[in-house]
Amino acid sequence: MKSSFLIYLIILICIISISVKVSADSIKQYSYEIVNKYPHDKGAFTQGLYYEDGIMYEGTGKHGESDMRKYHLISGEIIKKNELSVLYFGEGITLLNNKIYQSTWKSKTMFIYNKDIELLKQTPFPFNCWGLTDNNQNLIMSNGTHLIRFLDPNSFRVIKEIEVTLNGKPIKNINELEYIKNKIYANIWQDDYIVIIDPSTGNITAVIDLKGIINPDNYDYELNVLNGIAYNQKEERLFVTGKYWPYIFEIETILKK
Repeated sequence: MKSSFLIYLIILICIISISVKVSADSIKQYSYEIVNKYPHDKGAFTQGLYYEDGIMYEGTGKHGESDMRKYHLISGEIIKKNELSVLYFGEGITLLNNKIYQSTWKSKTMFIYNKDIELLKQTPFPFNCWGLTDNNQNLIMSNGTHLIRFLDPNSFRVIKEIEVTLNGKPIKNINELEYIKNKIYANIWQDDYIVIIDPSTGNITAVIDLKGIINPDNYDYELNVLNGIAYNQKEERLFVTGKYWPYIFEIETILKK
């Protein structure tokens, strides 16, 4: 009797684990194939990525290390960099209406640039932000909880808020975001998955398993954290990287059978 109860308890613990584990047949599961890899600054604490026409825009974090940068994807050569004051911890970025928005963590400040990384405006922002993307109309932000907010890009007024859930259970630590084909792709802080979220309901409809994408034998930094999603619209591929990673990987997703 005790052994049966123990087995039941172990199974129950596995089921309620907060890590992203997929059990429902309705949720699609993807693996990946690396198509290309490109150099990435190992000194960059990646917080947000955005790709356009061979150019990568990246926002980095940590006090004293945060910046907004623009560089050539293939070579990694920096075109321009705007360093933030030590007061600011940079977070997610997005490009909306030809303006680049760079959020911050606890300082409740938004930096707005043109595409040449020239600062247009530094303005108060009412939230602590983690990830940032847009749907061509609203800014979309995460804050490390299970909530995602849609904001007016001018006033930062909340248009709507969704709860991110997997099989009906809230998923916390939603981090970097990218809006792709009417879905929100999101990193989960300190996990090896990208989740795909229905923006109308908050339900996770698919999971991309990226375990093993970086070889730990070639990686000497202790914070081995996947973070950074961008989209190659022409080729319909994802770019992914991590904090202090030496590479940006261009991948194709493969539906698991």
